[in-house]
Amino acid sequence: MKVRYLVIGAVAAVGLAGAASAAETTLHATLSGPGGGSGTATVKVDEAKKQVCWDLSVKGLKDVTAAHIHKGAAGMNGPPVVPFTKPSDTGGKGCATAKDDVARDLVANPANYYVNVHTKAEPAGAIRGQLAK
Repeated sequence: MKVRYLVIGAVAAVGLAGAASAAETTLHATLSGPGGGSGTATVKVDEAKKQVCWDLSVKGLKDVTAAHIHKGAAGMNGPPVVPFTKPSDTGGKGCATAKDDVARDLVANPANYYVNVHTKAEPAGAIRGQLAK
């Protein structure tokens, strides 16, 4: 009898592990700007944990000061909603906790958000790219 419960528990644990990984949504952005820099961003959003993780790669920029996910449709500027830890001139990785409504909306409407990389010379943003699934 104990063996049956152990097997059922193991199957349930495997099922839950699969469900947890399915809750993560991967978004991508290709970044560019008028100054000639470029980059890519892969953003993973876990709605249940309200966690946003990123892998940012940057080329052709110097003196990078910050990077964020901003709320704003293509061609529109908006406020930062997920700050990244300060990247280097070649990019960076990290995770942050987002507000519940931001995590949910990032997954539902990624095109309403963009990744923006700021430099000393371009404090408003040197390169940016809209998020997409």
